[in-house]
Amino acid sequence: MFGDYDSFSGNDALLAQVDNTEQECSQSIDLTSCTKNMEDKATVETSFGYLQLQNAKSKELIFSAAGNITGFRTEEENHLRITSEQENRTLEPGDCFLDDFPSSQLLYFEEMNKTSVDSRKSSEWQHTCLTLESLQQRKNLIYSLPTSGGKTLVAEILILQELLCRQKDVLMVLPYVAIVQEKVWALSSFGIELGFLVEEYAGSKGRFPPIKRRMKKSLYIATIEKGHGLVNSLIETGRVGDLGLVVVDELHMLGEGSRGAILEMILAKILYISKTTQIIGMSATLNNVGDLQQFLQAEYYSNNFRPVELKEYVKIQDSIYEVDDKAENGLTFSRLLNFKYSSNLQKMDPDHLIALVTEVIPNYSCLVFCPTKKNCENVAEMICKYLNKEYKNQRENEKQDLIKDLKNIGKGSLCPVLKRTIPFGIAYHHSGLTSDERKRIEEAYSTGVLCLLTCTSTLAAGVNLPARRVILRAPYVATEFLKKNQYKQMIGRAGRAGIDSAGESILIVQEKDKHLVRDLVNNPLENCYSNLFLEFTKGIQSLLLSLVGLKIARNPEEIYHFMCCTLFGVQQQFLSKEKSLSAITREALGCLIEKGLLKGKITSEKEQKSQSNLEITQLGQATYKGSIDLAYCDALYRDLKKGLEGLVLESYLHLLYLTTPYDMTYHCRPDWMIYFRQFSQLNSVEQKVAAIVGVPESFITKKASGQAIKKDMDNCVINRLYLSFVLYALLKETNIWNVSEKFNMSRGYVQNLLNSAASFSSCVLHFCEELEEFWVYKALLTELTKRLTYCVKAELIPLMEVAGVLESRAKQLYDSGYKTLAHLANADPETLVKMIEHLSRRQARQIVSSAKMLLREKAEALQEEVEELLKVPTDTSEGLLTTLP
Repeated sequence: MFGDYDSFSGNDALLAQVDNTEQECSQSIDLTSCTKNMEDKATVETSFGYLQLQNAKSKELIFSAAGNITGFRTEEENHLRITSEQENRTLEPGDCFLDDFPSSQLLYFEEMNKTSVDSRKSSEWQHTCLTLESLQQRKNLIYSLPTSGGKTLVAEILILQELLCRQKDVLMVLPYVAIVQEKVWALSSFGIELGFLVEEYAGSKGRFPPIKRRMKKSLYIATIEKGHGLVNSLIETGRVGDLGLVVVDELHMLGEGSRGAILEMILAKILYISKTTQIIGMSATLNNVGDLQQFLQAEYYSNNFRPVELKEYVKIQDSIYEVDDKAENGLTFSRLLNFKYSSNLQKMDPDHLIALVTEVIPNYSCLVFCPTKKNCENVAEMICKYLNKEYKNQRENEKQDLIKDLKNIGKGSLCPVLKRTIPFGIAYHHSGLTSDERKRIEEAYSTGVLCLLTCTSTLAAGVNLPARRVILRAPYVATEFLKKNQYKQMIGRAGRAGIDSAGESILIVQEKDKHLVRDLVNNPLENCYSNLFLEFTKGIQSLLLSLVGLKIARNPEEIYHFMCCTLFGVQQQFLSKEKSLSAITREALGCLIEKGLLKGKITSEKEQKSQSNLEITQLGQATYKGSIDLAYCDALYRDLKKGLEGLVLESYLHLLYLTTPYDMTYHCRPDWMIYFRQFSQLNSVEQKVAAIVGVPESFITKKASGQAIKKDMDNCVINRLYLSFVLYALLKETNIWNVSEKFNMSRGYVQNLLNSAASFSSCVLHFCEELEEFWVYKALLTELTKRLTYCVKAELIPLMEVAGVLESRAKQLYDSGYKTLAHLANADPETLVKMIEHLSRRQARQIVSSAKMLLREKAEALQEEVEELLKVPTDTSEGLLTTLP
């Protein structure tokens, strides 16, 4: 099919080779040879069917029915059939039909003969999965393969079938904002070519309900939280049937806290309401699949295929053991480390990290997972301290370019650790970096400029950055012992399809942890359990409130019937042995009535079954529509109500306080000298805000001077005001580096606060829209949400609306004359490559495609509004109608 590659959207680890290939292609192919290329290779077939793109006005994608597939073709035939969009178009020199392919597929065509055996194996499992009878009957499906096995490509094929053949909308749910943005960025080019829309639902982005399109279908790519809001809005407007397919990546996240509870709500509502919507779930780490099958009413397919063999090792002292499930204790001795350590080096590097990494770098890539962010930085510095100076000679100019770019991102500032490590080809990667910094470091690693990253466990669940060798510095994440699922996610990064013949993982273990590690590597994956009950306010209470609000279930009996269809209903006997599902449901409904979110009476189980319907209150409606955590809805209402009595509008400070997320206050530890200094720099009107919310100047002064405070103060209010000072400084300076230094916080934390505030501001806006008394906040919060989302000078906002364009790139584009969305949508990718530093052809094409998609989406939204306005009313008698001029 597409060999070893996991997705249409490409494999970032191949960028360097891909760009080289593209450059060679553009330099060497002339008009004649490329025309011949078009004639010779106009068809590239796959085992699942074929694509045919016709002229621009009537593009259509035709997949031959899977039931008609007769078998595998030869390797030479086993390609994707693509006919030119305009068969008789004139080709310019350097133009090639491969230019519009994703990067990983370009390299795949070049390398296919070298990897024919693995390509065939990959095609075989993908062919088998796509031709499952259950899929043809539109049954729900769960499928599981190891990391890099090609799961995403199968999902994307099914998505294209749904959009283009069945003409239905599709929802793709992904775990993190960065992955959503990456997927929007990658699939926009397909939407442009094939005539569907790609809409981003992440952070503060996304419209509820989405615009109903007459002509085109939409692919909604959403985080879990935004996906839930989207599904709720479709149910409310009676449009959930428009969703033909829901695809969930990382299905095992059903078992992960409040986010798992929200994912369960999404799936349970779709299962209960829409019998025509197909659900596809995929994961590399699933165990109790039977429970998930019962919940999703799904078939199950699994395969152990991995394009690159993974060898697992455990290091104890200077001995390395291979993980072997046939051995008595699960480990077989492999070798001794062959590296001469001085006594000084042994003290600095007791775990022999330098020996392990220098076996692979600089010729191959390496990831070192560390328990904490600080440990990442320390390990990176320690390795560089003892590396041979010759490492600095590798790609020296490109490393200097990377340092220059990071300085530009930091507006002149650069982390001193990165300044010391990058010349050696080493960097750290964790949430303390800003998004721009992480993205640039990821690009440098993907293209081989950096050969080693020290990172935290978050990288394993985020963007795809594979390596020849993955080293786990310790079997811990922070202070908690590693879970099997986490371990599998980390080691799954080992081995790069199309580049490495094998991948290795090495877990470093201390003697005291030996028995725990044996269990870790040999035990099965953890089971996936519902979190609806454990996450009470974000889980079952939130679900029941929305069920009544959306009129999915109106009385306790109907609600109990719905609850039986959830994963919690399937697993209730394991999760709550003391109470029945009915008792838990009634208890949760009682709490909602007590909080004033629902109205009605809950009768006991022994009383008559015919019960009156429950009704949602205005506060309840606002809470579920705004996706507000029920633990904070009362506090939010009180704060907004109090704000109406004396809202200070001379600056953004008061509004920022109202939109600072409550859940971030628990981990905030104010520095009282900084608190006092920032308060002192406010003008008299702004200082009044502190008094209004309940933090008097005298309290801040006493805390800063170390005096005892007898009066009890609300820590949530104190911390919330402190965080609003951080946000206020950001809006004034738009420089994360300066603000992080001013408040002695990490840059990543400051940016996370900013992103969380933007998202919460959007939630508060939806909350206020449901309560007429808060009408004044609507216009104010609309503007504030936009400011928080981008936090840049106003002229850069149109460019940053484009998926994948962060602040540093937006500045480059703006300074080069691309000042509007229209400029970017009509840009020539080749010109962009020449004008913008460190921009690859692939990135240039994706930026232009994303800009075109966004421009088209906005234009069509306006067109839909025009058509709606001009539509002849259907409920007006014929005599009253006249013909418009």
